[in-house]
Amino acid sequence: MRRARPGATSRGALTSVAAGDAYEEPKDLPRLWHVTLSVSGKQVALPELRRALEQLAHDHPFLLTSRYATDHAEIRYWEEARDLHDAAAVALRLWGERRQSAGLPAWEIVGLEVIDRETYHHRIAEGYGPAPATPVGVHPF
Repeated sequence: MRRARPGATSRGALTSVAAGDAYEEPKDLPRLWHVTLSVSGKQVALPELRRALEQLAHDHPFLLTSRYATDHAEIRYWEEARDLHDAAAVALRLWGERRQSAGLPAWEIVGLEVIDRETYHHRIAEGYGPAPATPVGVHPF
């Protein structure tokens, strides 16, 4: 009768990481990306714009903050995506895809920044980049 090795199962030996070896995350797992989307266009009434941005925040649960004026707005939020390309693609579709359901104006996307979580936190710690997205919500510039 053979005795099973410690840590072995009927399906085969368990794998482990030896002490001192570095664990590497699989490259295809989703990551968090901080997105800043800037839009602008013809002037609109502030109460209507605020209501539309509040609806967008309700529809898009990861929306952190929106700042707005009569002819432009900035939306900041976290996106979960495999890589920067996927996060940027989602961000570039957000305004157009949610425009009718949220009642957003027909504005053009004029700016997009997508950075990984580590870079965002590094910038904040160093005092660079956009201020932390607080207070959360929809606010005038």
